[in-house]
Amino acid sequence: MNMPASASGTALAPDKEQAARQLTDIMAKFTGYVGKRLPQDVLDKLAELRARETKPLAKVVYDSMFDNLEKADRLDRPCCQDTGALQYFVRAGAGFPLLGELKAILGDAVRQATKDAPLRHNAVETFVEKNTGTNTGTNIPWIDWEIVPDDDTCTIEVYMAGGGCSLPGAAKVLMPAAGYEGVVQFVFDVITSYGVNACPPLLVGVGVSTSVETAATLSKRAILRPIGSHHPDPQAAKMEALLEKGLNDVGIGPQGMSGSSSVMGVHIEASARHPSTIGVGVSVGCWAHRRGTIRIQPDLAYEILSHRGAVL
Repeated sequence: MNMPASASGTALAPDKEQAARQLTDIMAKFTGYVGKRLPQDVLDKLAELRARETKPLAKVVYDSMFDNLEKADRLDRPCCQDTGALQYFVRAGAGFPLLGELKAILGDAVRQATKDAPLRHNAVETFVEKNTGTNTGTNIPWIDWEIVPDDDTCTIEVYMAGGGCSLPGAAKVLMPAAGYEGVVQFVFDVITSYGVNACPPLLVGVGVSTSVETAATLSKRAILRPIGSHHPDPQAAKMEALLEKGLNDVGIGPQGMSGSSSVMGVHIEASARHPSTIGVGVSVGCWAHRRGTIRIQPDLAYEILSHRGAVL
């Protein structure tokens, strides 16, 4: 019997092979689930925006969104035809027993979910311009790693980065004299120029750091935070609130049809930065913000943290 290889290329022991297959099945089912059902915080926020909307056309748009979500759940089909490029944000304990196999497991999970869910084929090899047909390819699914010492659990965030919500993504390094006013101006420029392409109301993530890549990474992590959460620093939390109010006042509204709310929220993540630069990044989640969080124990028992009452 030929056993599958681990990420290092060595064959797995029979018990580890079985565990890898079990985790692959869990992650394939969870990935498909995320494509069909929105997390509870997003559902709650959309319901709140729908209830307080006053413009008739915007109300109709919200009604169609919830009708779509009901049908996706009942028919067990993705709630948006663009099921995105798969991204996994992994916070793994150094003692998690399948840490070395996790990259291969997640790749296999994507291939299985693509067939079983099903998911639209969205992985096109750059320069080759050929769709792989499996939603996997060079560095896809994208995996962002955080290794935690003295822990043996693994928490995985699944995120489906659709084409529309990826279009407004941008990052730039500002001169220090631009100050935090420059950060605000950059966010407004991005959202008012390209935000309508991302199917509002949007979840806006802002990263503030030294360089474009660190700011962009932080902005993506920001949209993985639960809606309604706030940055622990009071000044950053104040900026979140001011940006949210200002972007809502622009009046883009659901699907860009005008309305009371343009965003579901604004989240900021930051790092210490070089004194000579202010790096700022913006990432955007669409109204169908498909992300999910699952925590896996060493024995592969799991808890779904993002979706109330979820059953795989």
